[in-house]
Amino acid sequence: MLDLLAPDPEDHSPLQRSRGSASATFTRRSGQTRLDGLHQSGCAKAMLPRTHEPCPEVVFLNTSGGITGGDRLRYALDLGPGTQVVAATQTAERAYRSPAGAGEVDLAFALGAGARLDWLPQETILFDGSDTRRSTRIDMHADSTLLWAEMLVMGRAAMGETLNTINLLDRREVMRAGKPVFVEPFRLSPANLTAQAGLSGARAISTVAFLAPAAKDALEPVRALSFDGVQMAASAWDGKLIIRARAPDAQPLKKAVAALVTTLRRGAALPRVWQV
Repeated sequence: MLDLLAPDPEDHSPLQRSRGSASATFTRRSGQTRLDGLHQSGCAKAMLPRTHEPCPEVVFLNTSGGITGGDRLRYALDLGPGTQVVAATQTAERAYRSPAGAGEVDLAFALGAGARLDWLPQETILFDGSDTRRSTRIDMHADSTLLWAEMLVMGRAAMGETLNTINLLDRREVMRAGKPVFVEPFRLSPANLTAQAGLSGARAISTVAFLAPAAKDALEPVRALSFDGVQMAASAWDGKLIIRARAPDAQPLKKAVAALVTTLRRGAALPRVWQV
């Protein structure tokens, strides 16, 4: 028999929190992208699975199983000139209920001259009561290329979960040649989950950003795509293509994002860890 004891109200010892940091550095040698350095500590891991693609994949993993109040995670990539890397997360990240304080995730990526990064994390699922702060900073060279796809899912649809208490601050910032080209501080709270100017009841949203010298050429192929149950809009200017999409459920949106990413990668396969 298993006895489940209620927490002792007199016990004021701090709860265990997760700490983790993972980073990888790449250089170009003998005409190929090669791993030059790898660091990982705590609950953050960076794996390089074998693939049949010409560029390596980096898969970030949070072994603590999710993010809650007080957790601190950091992921970093440094791509040398001429390198090409695909990076993803092993599975969906989960932002759990935070009884005290916010969980924090920091991402820092740097792209050298002519480098290309496809940053394709799987979706982040926000649980009721979660409190998360995420900051992504990407520094690009003037002629480097970035493909970035982010997905947020509001609650667990299969559980019938409704988000009554939630707080998310997601700051996204891309610098190209030292100048800001994509800066987006995104805040999510219960008030804007249902507002027409907010999510209007959508349970899943996505932003796909493609930054490249010829990004505008991809606008028409993207606009030619259509998906049942998904609202989508795209615009391109000044060397960047931005796509916004939302859906009443996560699965149709993830299929749409997978199709968008495949189009922008000119038919190249999705990361092996993706579950669509």
